[in-house]
Amino acid sequence: MEIRDRSVLITGAASGIGRATALAAAAQGARLVLTDVAAERLAGTVRDVQAAGGTVLHSAALDVSDGDAVEAFAAEVHAAHGAVGVVMNVAGISTWGSIEQLQREHWRAQVEVNLMGPIHVLSAFVPPMIAAGRGGHVVNVASAAALFGLPWHAAYSASKFGLRGVSEVLRFDLARHGIGVSLVCPGAVKTPLVASAVIVGVDRDDPKIKKLIGRFERHAKSPEHVAACILKGVRKNKYMVYTSPDTAVGAFFQRVFPWPYERAMKQLNNYLVSVAAAE
Repeated sequence: MEIRDRSVLITGAASGIGRATALAAAAQGARLVLTDVAAERLAGTVRDVQAAGGTVLHSAALDVSDGDAVEAFAAEVHAAHGAVGVVMNVAGISTWGSIEQLQREHWRAQVEVNLMGPIHVLSAFVPPMIAAGRGGHVVNVASAAALFGLPWHAAYSASKFGLRGVSEVLRFDLARHGIGVSLVCPGAVKTPLVASAVIVGVDRDDPKIKKLIGRFERHAKSPEHVAACILKGVRKNKYMVYTSPDTAVGAFFQRVFPWPYERAMKQLNNYLVSVAAAE
């Protein structure tokens, strides 16, 4: 599937993977529908797309966890431009912490934004896509945390495993309508989400934690790299989209030869616990 001349909805378009994907998709001739909760930064993405010669059909600042706001946004888009051809759920937040530290509000926020947000978008935009009868594609950006038992990721993984489940069902439900589904599972990505991620019960200014975050960022892929992987996945109608070899290799071992995966998760867990205990 080619995205040239297709209308492409991208959430989380103000920064990180969403912004990079918007710029890359526009460069390939897509006509964009953009949204993000951050109004000023979203306007910046719109300006950058247009300055590069791209087309933004519609943009609006909203919180995807607000189902009514998503429905109103969809109504505006459909009234002006008809059904979109591609839906990309990129928006997300991240909170990490041990079960002793995580509070109810942390769990709820992860599920509301990372799972219910995409569900709101899918519910508002996919049925009109089906009715239009022109096929299309759905992209759900999950995480390596949708595959692995990463330490301190219980709340985040609850939302991302849920999005993985939604995607697994829709890949078959939507096939009869000519609509492909891609589940994107990035590993480390150097985005503003790294800086904004909440680590409950941990002082991010502690030198040991800063060093740990620095190691993560040195290993991380750029948003532009992830955007290229996403667009390639759409073009090839690929369901599982990995953005780094380590995630693909880890997923293989988890399925086929699990003991190295289990050992790695235990070692990583022990390491993070030791770092936190040494604060």
